[in-house]
Amino acid sequence: MDNLKINQDIHRNAGEAAAQAPHSHASAVDDPGQPGHDHEHGGIFGKNTELYFSIGCGIALAVGFGLSRVSSLPKLLPIAFYIVAYLLGGFFTAKEAIEAIRKGGFEIDFLMLVAAIGAAILGDWAEGALLLFLFSMGHALEHYAMGKARKSITALTALAPKTALVKDNGQTRTVAISALKIGDVIVVKPNTKIAADGIVVSGAGSVNQAPITGESIPVDKEAVEDPSISPEKAGNLDGKYRVFAGTINGNDLLEVKVSREANDSSIARLVKMVNEAEAQQSPTQQFTDKIEKIFVPAVLVLVVLLCFAFLVIDEPFSKSFYRAMAVLVAASPCALAISTPSAVLSGVARAARAGVLIKGGRPLEDLGSLTALAFDKTGTLTEGKPRLTAVLPLDNIGEQELLAYVVAVESLSDHPLAKAIVRDAQTRLQGASSLTAQDLQAVLGKGVKASVGNEQVYAGNLALFDGLDAYKPSPALTAQVRELENKGNTTMIIRRNQAYIGIIAVMDIPRPEAKATLSALTREGITKMVMLTGDNQQVANAVAVQIGLTEALGGLLPEQKVEAIEKLTRDAGKAAMVGDGVNDAPAMAKSTVGIAMGAAGSDVALETADIALMGDKLDLLPFAIGLSRKATSIIRQNLFISLGMVVVLIPLTISGLASIGPAVVAHEGSTLVVVFNALRLLAYKPKDVSAPAGKA
Repeated sequence: MDNLKINQDIHRNAGEAAAQAPHSHASAVDDPGQPGHDHEHGGIFGKNTELYFSIGCGIALAVGFGLSRVSSLPKLLPIAFYIVAYLLGGFFTAKEAIEAIRKGGFEIDFLMLVAAIGAAILGDWAEGALLLFLFSMGHALEHYAMGKARKSITALTALAPKTALVKDNGQTRTVAISALKIGDVIVVKPNTKIAADGIVVSGAGSVNQAPITGESIPVDKEAVEDPSISPEKAGNLDGKYRVFAGTINGNDLLEVKVSREANDSSIARLVKMVNEAEAQQSPTQQFTDKIEKIFVPAVLVLVVLLCFAFLVIDEPFSKSFYRAMAVLVAASPCALAISTPSAVLSGVARAARAGVLIKGGRPLEDLGSLTALAFDKTGTLTEGKPRLTAVLPLDNIGEQELLAYVVAVESLSDHPLAKAIVRDAQTRLQGASSLTAQDLQAVLGKGVKASVGNEQVYAGNLALFDGLDAYKPSPALTAQVRELENKGNTTMIIRRNQAYIGIIAVMDIPRPEAKATLSALTREGITKMVMLTGDNQQVANAVAVQIGLTEALGGLLPEQKVEAIEKLTRDAGKAAMVGDGVNDAPAMAKSTVGIAMGAAGSDVALETADIALMGDKLDLLPFAIGLSRKATSIIRQNLFISLGMVVVLIPLTISGLASIGPAVVAHEGSTLVVVFNALRLLAYKPKDVSAPAGKA
């Protein structure tokens, strides 16, 4: 039963508790959100000692009850077995009560012990033994049930290997991961776990990142061009160059330069933050704590008054005392105390298993009540890098020849847009280009000029050619450019000498899963979705049309994004901001729930967000919201069950219609129902994001 302390000032470290097996569902109240005592329930039979003691209590109770039906036997014989039942069933209850009293606390365990002793004083040994049997069995089963939830979290700590192969002067040696230093190069053999966060400096292959990011498909990795790269630059590199501790290497040998020490790796931070999340109370937990602070003293006063009921009504003291003990059992709010923490723990554990970090009960509940979402564009709804979207040859020139000129000129530029153009153009080219450019000249904000053999080649926007010379783009060419720009493209006109030979267009294209994800969010009950971007309104509108978003606000500065979030919150009551956790930090902080995309390896994202999607996967969002809605529903069910049982049992025991035995059965039953109801979250399955509307 819960160690429901009147004095709730005994706080323990969340991280330490996470490493221990759960000992009592009570600490959900002692230390909010924290299942598990700080003392051990193991014994001579190991961690299941309490369960074995409870079973022994039940056997002794059954034998004593059987012997009591044989009139020819001495009356002390069944009592002897009842005493054994008391000792076995009350051992851990008394142990917890004594420990709590030493710390200045006052536990329900103690009250249950008093009720059992009171029954023995009245000669009702069987009922007292039954109380302790069901009470201890309830304890043991709840510990087992909550242990299943906790294992989903503590299992994270086992993801990273204990040792690593460090490369040193051409040789390898095995060291503990705690001994790894930033800058060390480790060798990762095929089909083994990666020991540390780092940068791939040699080798290439696929890595299963599911333990960290939830991605079901292995991710291709390759070595950086400069193996001497500083580990501090890891956060600025593309994901294909970075690996995380706890992920699983494929069939290739990799060499990785360590960028984080073991206690600061992605898996270590994930475990730490999940543990911290357990210690954070949800709004419902805060509400139930307030109820308990009033309810428990009220129950104690009621029990004391009922003990002296014989002074007012014509009945013996024994009957008044028995009734008081029955009410004491019935009114103990154990199910209420565990109803919310058990659901929060299960929800946080299930989310972590899928690569979603939810930092506590508050964001879990808030996310489940949302109807409005705001999205950043770049890197959230779009891929975050420009793609070559159109190649339009003019003047009787073929696409391959046009691309050859484009690659020759743009390969001389170090502009990010130029690099993207060259990358995609080379993919489209069916063979290597034989053209070479030289003498590149850049016109800031307009384009570039270079020599290709004896020809002058220009690549730039309309503004470049407006003031260049007398050879202006034709109205038809200008119309084509405007049409592409209206669709959100950035265009570039290609001119060879005086002839315009083509148009190319680039765009940060929407993520492939964006449209299906937004449809799934609509099915989850999100009624308002807005895109907030610093790009111009034309680009914002084009992306919104492609992914099915009804509202897009472009040209926003960071402070204007904050204003947009404030307005959305006023209109909808609650609103979440989904972004990368870096540029969108102010807006995320202002929103009800800040959600960071691709947070694995990003300090800023993990620190800023209330919820972090560890993988760069937008389709985790409907899962997270669906899980939160399910958790909120289960919390409400648990409150109804726990409060409902108390409301029913108190009048029944006061009136004498229910004795201690039935009260204990109903009481323990409701507590177990609440716990197992919460554990259903561990089996939560996300809806198919790609399913059409109406077929979730």
